[in-house]
Amino acid sequence: MSIAITQLGQGEDLVVLHGWGLNRHVWSTVQTQLSQHFRLWLVDLPGFGDSYETPLATSVNAVAEQLLPHLPEQFHVLGWSMGGLVATAITAEYPERVKTLITVASSPYFLEQANWPGIKARLMAQLEKDLQHDFRKTVERFLALQAMGSKDAKQQVKQLKQWLFESPLASAETLSRGLTLLEQTDLRETLQSTQVPMLRLYGRLDGLVPLNAAQATDKLAPHTSSYVFSESAHAPFITEPELFVEQVTGFLTSN
Repeated sequence: MSIAITQLGQGEDLVVLHGWGLNRHVWSTVQTQLSQHFRLWLVDLPGFGDSYETPLATSVNAVAEQLLPHLPEQFHVLGWSMGGLVATAITAEYPERVKTLITVASSPYFLEQANWPGIKARLMAQLEKDLQHDFRKTVERFLALQAMGSKDAKQQVKQLKQWLFESPLASAETLSRGLTLLEQTDLRETLQSTQVPMLRLYGRLDGLVPLNAAQATDKLAPHTSSYVFSESAHAPFITEPELFVEQVTGFLTSN
């Protein structure tokens, strides 16, 4: 099984996981600064980027099992969006290996329900449908959704596209399986029982993980910490990179 990982820097190990459709290059705006404090493990999730030869598993727990043999003995883990689900699953399944958990623009359950804020089911259904017709255009549309609301949305989309095409594009099957993971994974109970120190980072302008999802998760897991980036949408590490690094390093060095 082939998992592409780039290591940078020295210090305590920090494993970093990207979101749906993208790859490890998405951390380019913050990786140099973070690598001054930690040894970064920039991972391409199975099926994405240069890990394209390894099929993406059908559950986040199984994805965690795919990754664990390739990771250090003990580490901090940070996951963005879908990567946040995988990071949470790794922490729940292997708490003896994980020192701290950070999720970025992520939610323990991504879909909107009567009692839970999130992505509308019809948007997910439309993405699934569009994937069958033109998966490249669908990914680009999703990138635009991620940047929507931020002050530099156009520049962000351009930057995300550039990183997207620095490695092989995920197949339509991988992308579809990733959407299914986003739709079907519910880690709300898991999050309530998570014991390791946890920080949740959000963008105030995020349309995919809205601010009321952050507030609902505050109530669900009051033992965790959270921070909201005032100028950011779904990718605060791109919009406010210096503040992002400050939040991450501050939390990890105090835990």
